[in-house]
Amino acid sequence: MKNLEQQKYWVWFSQIKGLGSKRKQKLLQIYQTPENIYTLNKSELLKINGIGEELANRILDIQIRKNLEKHIQYMIKNKIEIINIKDSEYPKQLKEIYDPPISLYIKGNKEILNYTTIAIIGCREATEYGRKASKYFAYNLAKKGVNIVSGLAKGIDTYSHIGAICANGKTTAVIGNGLDSIYPKENIIVAEKILEQEGAIISEYPLGTKPEKMNFPARNRIISGLSKAIIVVEAKEKSGTLITVDFALEQGKDIYVVPRKY
Repeated sequence: MKNLEQQKYWVWFSQIKGLGSKRKQKLLQIYQTPENIYTLNKSELLKINGIGEELANRILDIQIRKNLEKHIQYMIKNKIEIINIKDSEYPKQLKEIYDPPISLYIKGNKEILNYTTIAIIGCREATEYGRKASKYFAYNLAKKGVNIVSGLAKGIDTYSHIGAICANGKTTAVIGNGLDSIYPKENIIVAEKILEQEGAIISEYPLGTKPEKMNFPARNRIISGLSKAIIVVEAKEKSGTLITVDFALEQGKDIYVVPRKY
């Protein structure tokens, strides 16, 4: 595990709300490191194009800075790492998308993020056919050494992870909340199994982030961004699955759809 004391400014940088990945990239182009941004005063921040009063105040938020050491200690105790876009371990596929996360929190085996990876996704209200299909494809791909990526949600996601676990293979869960909690709670055992088999659980969201609805569309760009291809098992007309498909199309990924059972 890296020395988190050296990474603490990346932890701080991830906690600033309202500062999207594109704006973070621009700040890093100017100032090179989060530590340099951390030292800016308000007048310096307000001179930066796109940084107004409200955002400057968030960057300077005293409470976030006071809690930084607490976050670092929690991460050390719970074996949570942070990798940033400048690290060699950062997933190469993910770096190629339009708005890659500046940093990723990770629990487990970060090496698999650069394995050949395929996402298996679908709806939460899966049919028996859908559950069997997602488990079947995950099992057989994992047997071939493919890292199976999904979102740890109920339904298709769950059975995709389970299929890889049953194959004694590798699987990565990309979640829409902080790594200090598992959502949904029904999947705590699945999450534990993922880690036992040297898989990974990752998130771009800092500790303490709740699984709010708005987090999941952004999470979906990471699922598709990590993957060489996407397998859609079952999806509703308006769903997070189709949002992931939109990201995958935008990113130029191959998309495969499991036929309906008639």
